[in-house]
Amino acid sequence: MENLSSNKSFGGWHKQYSHVSKSLNCTMRFAIYLPPQASNGQEVPVLYWLSGLTCTDENFMQKAGAHRIAAELGIAIVAPDTSPRGDDVADDEGYDLGKGAGFYVNATQAPWNRHYHMYDYIVNELPALIESTFPVSNKRAISGHSMGGHGALMITLRNPERYLSVSAFSPISNPSNCPWGKKAFTAYLGEDSAAWRHYDTSILMRDAKDKIPGLVDQGLADDFLTEQLKPELLEAAAKANDYPLEVRLHEGYDHSYYFIASFIEDHLRFHGGYLNG
Repeated sequence: MENLSSNKSFGGWHKQYSHVSKSLNCTMRFAIYLPPQASNGQEVPVLYWLSGLTCTDENFMQKAGAHRIAAELGIAIVAPDTSPRGDDVADDEGYDLGKGAGFYVNATQAPWNRHYHMYDYIVNELPALIESTFPVSNKRAISGHSMGGHGALMITLRNPERYLSVSAFSPISNPSNCPWGKKAFTAYLGEDSAAWRHYDTSILMRDAKDKIPGLVDQGLADDFLTEQLKPELLEAAAKANDYPLEVRLHEGYDHSYYFIASFIEDHLRFHGGYLNG
């Protein structure tokens, strides 16, 4: 790995690294916030944050205001990029496919299947790298926003043994049934929608047997609420399976990081109750 930057923050350190990813067949960048407890010989738990369309590792770390509470709770935060990167990585003219839009799936269709294996990267490769390099434990939680909210929920539902808790802001709740998801899934996974089910949160939640506590916040002034996000379908799936998911709706809040910054403390304390419990 190469350390690209280091900044002290609330007694801890925010650092950026690059490394060669075997899963993605390219060089990737991630950010990590190490709370002050990690400098005192203590292994700390980790919250993985998955960002949304067009984002990188920088958006959450710079805009969410999460470091202060993470430092208090003794939780590391890891923020990966949202897709493979590089000159030879396939891309699309639209913002909702290709670079910055990996959707946290393992692509099976050319040309995407050469690099776009974000599912494997997030579930296996990146945690193994983090846990072998930094003073962290194997206690994990996961969260995300929009496309990353889809990723966090979907990955937890498919790997409940790996996470103690999950949360999301404004997640794409039923990607098989919205324009963003249909475009991405068709490109990455093919025309057969049966393959999409393995990456669709609302479908997975209805069938889940192992249940991990979850929290979702959604702004009701979100421009993408009705067409793309469909939180009512996620809530219905949770109720149908008695899944321990709390869905909170907030008047006046939109899709931006102003919304995330307003409620990130709630999410960190929610995760802290399980990671430190």
